[in-house]
Amino acid sequence: MQYQGVLKKMQTEIGSPIQYYLIFDSDFLNINQVLDKNLTIDFIKYQCLNCKKDKPIYRQGFCKSCFFETPSAGDWIMRPELSTAHLGIEDRDLEFEKKVQLQPHIVYLANSSNVKVGVTRKSQVPTRWIDQGAHEAIEIAEVPNRYLAGIAEVALKDHVGDKTNWRKMLTNTIDDEDLVEWRTKLKQYIPSEVQQYLINNNAETHLEFPVLKFPEKVKSLNLSKTPSYTGKLKGIKGQYLIFEDNTVFNIRSNEGLYVGLSIN
Repeated sequence: MQYQGVLKKMQTEIGSPIQYYLIFDSDFLNINQVLDKNLTIDFIKYQCLNCKKDKPIYRQGFCKSCFFETPSAGDWIMRPELSTAHLGIEDRDLEFEKKVQLQPHIVYLANSSNVKVGVTRKSQVPTRWIDQGAHEAIEIAEVPNRYLAGIAEVALKDHVGDKTNWRKMLTNTIDDEDLVEWRTKLKQYIPSEVQQYLINNNAETHLEFPVLKFPEKVKSLNLSKTPSYTGKLKGIKGQYLIFEDNTVFNIRSNEGLYVGLSIN
């Protein structure tokens, strides 16, 4: 069985366990159905997600020139506190920035390797938590724009982590935490302009990932160094494929690579 196309982050569907899909231009693959089968990944070429050219990928699926030009790679994507659309100030494309920034955003706590604070558009819950490999998460606040979510996140970073340890997340060396208690403890640090948007009444969300066997230690597959790889798929967590030989492959960080997939 053969699939070809440019890698983009896997689409997900909430369930027990979560369902994962790779979407290509004319086809799609439910990755859950590949569990316990051999999967071969062949690197064919680059294909920038913006200009579609065969140019080396720089970051976030874009070639270098597109990364510094496309509005969907502005600094405010990774640092929401830099958002300025609510002030009518353009970064690269004000219409695009208004569309993304001026919509409800959620400030949340997620536990993937440790408790961390994060920000996402409301429409991306629980997708964002799934992408991070969080087995539990809770909402702290729902705000009307990205800027307010960003300043809340910055304030909380002094008191709780904001990064996921991907190795811990993938080996499943994780602790369950009382996120309701964490939320209560952290509320005092939320900026005054965000206090009115706090959420008090919802419980933790728990997520179940399709993993048959967690790796003991992880080694990352780099397709530019190893352009062809075959392994038995044992799990999917976050945006990672987990193989029997402890190899892991991060789909998200390989966006913009055009690959062939064979299943046997």
